[in-house]
Amino acid sequence: MDINELISQYGYAALVIGSIAEGETVTLLGGVAAHQGLLRFSLVVVSVALGGMIGDQLLYLLGRRYGMKILRRFSHHRDKIHQAQTLIRRHPYLFVIGSRFMYGFRIVGPLLIGTSHLRPKIFLPLNILGAIVWALLFTTLGYVGGEVIGPWLHQFDQHVKRWIWLLIAIALVVCLRWWFRHRRKKHQNSAKHD
Repeated sequence: MDINELISQYGYAALVIGSIAEGETVTLLGGVAAHQGLLRFSLVVVSVALGGMIGDQLLYLLGRRYGMKILRRFSHHRDKIHQAQTLIRRHPYLFVIGSRFMYGFRIVGPLLIGTSHLRPKIFLPLNILGAIVWALLFTTLGYVGGEVIGPWLHQFDQHVKRWIWLLIAIALVVCLRWWFRHRRKKHQNSAKHD
């Protein structure tokens, strides 16, 4: 069984599990696999949205139950935690949807939202909406990356091609994370001057 058969057979399950744990890299690779015709685009979006939603829902529930105990262990980040809690109070809907897009908040964001005691009936639909938007965006980025670079890659040997796709996806994730971190630092610096 070659790698393409494995992806076609187990790809959706791997996307759900991978997006619970990590997120962007898995989603981008799912978009690339959809471009290659190994997976269906719509099912990639559904799979990663489901995984992202489940992961954030579990972290939110963990935050509701044990959030304050967990946050006490991170006392050296008290200022950042306080800043995030202020954002949650001021803009709870935007924070729930946007926390998965903020660098450094992928895991801690839902925990903080859980500690804020935002009601589950409010969190769940916002979590679903945010997961769908996030899944569409990153799957499309992976797909478009495959579309732009695909013709060029057809000249290479099949094994080299797979490694190139992996390296491109990793490079894209690193660049996006750097951009989000840089953007957050710029926003923090402008907030300090206000």
